Amino acid sequence: MPKVAVYNVEGSQVGEIELADGVFGIEPHAHVLHSAVVLQQASLRQGTHKVKGRSEVRGGGRKPWKQKGTGRARQGSIRSPQWKGGGIVFGPTPRSYGFKLPRKVRRLAIKSALSSKVAGNEIIVLDQLSLAQPKTKDIARILTNLKVARKALVVTADFDNNVALSARNIPGVKFVVADGISVLDVMVYDQLIITKDAVAKVEEVFA
Repeated sequence: MPKVAVYNVEGSQVGEIELADGVFGIEPHAHVLHSAVVLQQASLRQGTHKVKGRSEVRGGGRKPWKQKGTGRARQGSIRSPQWKGGGIVFGPTPRSYGFKLPRKVRRLAIKSALSSKVAGNEIIVLDQLSLAQPKTKDIARILTNLKVARKALVVTADFDNNVALSARNIPGVKFVVADGISVLDVMVYDQLIITKDAVAKVEEVFA
């Protein structure tokens, strides 16, 4: 089982914790990680792009000139694709970019993401994280104590409104609960800051 240090909000080490091999100690699967990230990014796309086809463009109800005798090419409508202002051929229409992955693949992806953080020494475990009132400077001070200078994902076992309000104003910092942790968040943020309770909850869900 991988062992990592446990810190308090002052940045001092207060112990160690053993992480479950099946969640934090597997060999990261690169292809599954890539598929899961693409899935989440695709699901975020609005897909509201739209162009007008020949039947949707305004005008063009009359044949521009007679079929024969003019010396010009035959034309049926000034809204044909070859005309300026005409319809677009095979243009984008509203669609969903989302797709599905098997449940086991999704679970393997989150385990691979968490294990990659442990392997890269990019995980910080806190004994606890709570604030008496929402203050951004308190979270900023905790991050400074932990020597976090890059983008960080803060994870707690249960939703804490004070922590959520305090963290949302800091660029590069995101707060989520253990139930809402995602592959995209874990991979996008450089460091994972997670409480001991959240570790236990993640292991319970994904073990």
